Amino acid sequence: MAAKEARLAAIDGEMAKASFWEDTRRAQGLVQERAELARTLGTFKDLVHQAEEARLLWEMATEAGDESMTAEIQERLQRAGAALEAFELKVTLSGPHDRKNAILSIHPGAGGTESQDWAQILMRMYLRWAERAGFKAEVVELLAGEEAGIKSATIEVTGEYAYGYLKSEIGVHRLIRISPFDASRRRHTSFASVAVIPEVEDVEVVVKDEEIRVDVYRSSGPGGQGVNTADSRVELSFDLANSTALPDHLRDRAMDRLANRVVDGVLTVAASEHRNQLANRQAARARLAMLLRNALRPPAPTRRPTKPSRGSVERRLSAKRRRSDVKRSRRANRDD
Repeated sequence: MAAKEARLAAIDGEMAKASFWEDTRRAQGLVQERAELARTLGTFKDLVHQAEEARLLWEMATEAGDESMTAEIQERLQRAGAALEAFELKVTLSGPHDRKNAILSIHPGAGGTESQDWAQILMRMYLRWAERAGFKAEVVELLAGEEAGIKSATIEVTGEYAYGYLKSEIGVHRLIRISPFDASRRRHTSFASVAVIPEVEDVEVVVKDEEIRVDVYRSSGPGGQGVNTADSRVELSFDLANSTALPDHLRDRAMDRLANRVVDGVLTVAASEHRNQLANRQAARARLAMLLRNALRPPAPTRRPTKPSRGSVERRLSAKRRRSDVKRSRRANRDD
């Protein structure tokens, strides 16, 4: 917490300068960082205050020999423990983009219907988790498979710390099961890749209209009276490999980070959540800009591993010895 207090004081010093608002983007970033630091330090001070109150109440009850205050002390300790667990989680999710909304993309691997079904299982799992966690999840892009499952899906997860919770899901997910699509009931291994990116607005991207091909289709729907009679689905194809709007090093960075979405150098984004073609066109354009902003974001600096201090090593060894002594005494008591 000392480092956070020092950083807060440094930001306050920056904000006191007359030239603070000359760089608006940097100033807004510092204001947001200061608000987060102030919130974290305020929560920490509240936790310390709660612990001090519980300790003082326990000391008063012990000196007076009053056992009627036991229930109140236990309730205070439980509240403080729950608040401490929530605070530890928030401190753990302290990355630069952890508080932001997330864009989650699912793509099946090799395996045909098996992998497509596994990708759909993952999509339902993430939607159910978002609902239980209190996040707003919206499927903004979905391409169904021929027999079962999905070929691709994009989900927008809105809520505080959405990216912080979901960033650990990045990677390839594997499922081994007896295939329901195999008449011989053989065991199959299915793969699906999950990519998660945060919503950021710190990179300005200008895409020329002549580099984007716009295709419109009739959106899928339940049919009947709700059948779509207009070409409302919009698909944008951006020729990323041959784009002149980006320098070579930024284009290479975008191609590398969007490798799972780029086919033959073309980045494709679709929108079909609205029944209005113009609204879907705007949504697809915003989604394309957001994907490029995330892909062009500068790489995060690598953290050098730090050597633990002598005191921390001694504390860990002491705790390990105490645990060993407790286990040894428990075994001795069982033997007796």
